[in-house]
Amino acid sequence: MNPRFEPAGTGRLAKQAYQQVRREILRQRLEAGTILNEGSIAESLGMSKTPVRHALYALRQEGLLEAGPRRQLVVRNLSPVQLAELVAVREALERIAVSHACQHMNDDDFDYLRTLLRRQRRFAEAGEDDDFVECDEEMHIAISARSGLQLVPQLLNQLRGFVRLMQMRARRDPGHLFRVLDEHVRLVDAIEQRDQEGALAALAQHLHTTEYILAD
Repeated sequence: MNPRFEPAGTGRLAKQAYQQVRREILRQRLEAGTILNEGSIAESLGMSKTPVRHALYALRQEGLLEAGPRRQLVVRNLSPVQLAELVAVREALERIAVSHACQHMNDDDFDYLRTLLRRQRRFAEAGEDDDFVECDEEMHIAISARSGLQLVPQLLNQLRGFVRLMQMRARRDPGHLFRVLDEHVRLVDAIEQRDQEGALAALAQHLHTTEYILAD
């Protein structure tokens, strides 16, 4: 599986800061447009500014942060134009990944995907929206990583932060998690049956759900 943009060579504290701030962003405790202060974050985490600086740089590389006024870093807010572009690029890359996954995935790969589906079902039944979305991300990355391709998984990995920001914008009704779960089941079933046409149709339906809730 492709790694996240975790801070390299900066030690345990930088990784800890990265994971904590990332979690706060993705769970919307730090909202779009929020200015991040190195000193405040360092104080709250009980560490110096240096590992926090490395962590924030990694989060900017991932796409979760962007430059704001006076060279400060702020939580990124995707514009409608950027959202439309992201949807189009993501769909193009995932179609390639799914097509190749139909040819290359093996029994161990499908066992892993079924494990993810069971986890998603538990999260859906418990109403654990954040955990469900994290598992959704893992599902898509797992399919691309097991597609037999090299460049496409790397490109999708670079979009992870942007995709999560997009998912944060989605308006979800109570049945949304189960609809997404059903779409994932159909997608995995089609890939396992080597049904490329069916897999691409299932993927298109799944991504259409994302577009619909963004436009709602």
